Amino acid sequence: MAMAATTTCSSAAATPFLSPTTPSLHTITRIPFISATPKCNRPITKLHVSSNPVASSSTSTSKPNQESIFFDGGAHYGDLAANLVLGFTLLWLPLTLASVFRAFYLRYRFTNLRVTVISGLTGQDRSDFSYKVIKDVQVVPRFIGEWGDVIITLKDGTVVDLRSVPKFREIAKYCLSMVDKESSGVSKETNATDGPKGF
Repeated sequence: MAMAATTTCSSAAATPFLSPTTPSLHTITRIPFISATPKCNRPITKLHVSSNPVASSSTSTSKPNQESIFFDGGAHYGDLAANLVLGFTLLWLPLTLASVFRAFYLRYRFTNLRVTVISGLTGQDRSDFSYKVIKDVQVVPRFIGEWGDVIITLKDGTVVDLRSVPKFREIAKYCLSMVDKESSGVSKETNATDGPKGF
C-alpha cells in the first residue's frame, strides 16, 4: 500500500499542477478556424450573361484613341561613346559630362497622341505636349548622320531641342505626319461647325 501511495505521489509530482486559470497545452495549440459557410442571410442569385452582346449605337460612347508608342528611348549610345573618347582632353570634358547626363537621365517618348521628354535623376521632370501645338520640326544630323538633334518649334514660340536622338529622321517624319493629321482633323471640325448663320 505504501508503495502504491509513493507511485501516485511521484506521478503527481511529475505532472505539473493545472489550475482552472492556466491554459492547458491542448488549448494553447488549438487554432480557431473560420467556418466555410457564410453567415449572411442574403439569397444567392445567379447572373446569366448572353454570349452575343447587343451593340446599340444610341447608348455607346466613343472611346478616346488609345495611346500607342512609336519611339521610347534615350540618347544614342554613339554620342556617349564618342564623347567619352574625346573626354580625355580637358577641353572636351564639359561636353562629355553633358553626354553622360543625357545617356543616363534623359528619355524621349513619341506616341500617337503626344511627345514626352522625361529627365532628372528619378524622372520627376516631365514635359508633355500634343501634336496640335507643334508648328515646325527640323533635324540636325550629327556624326555622319548616325544620330541627330530634333528641333521642335511650338505655336507659342517655344523651341524644344531634343539632342542625340536615334532614328531622328524617321521620328521627324512621324511628328510631321501627326501634325498634318491633327491639323486636318481640326479643319474638318471647324468646317462642320461652320454653317449658315443668322435667320
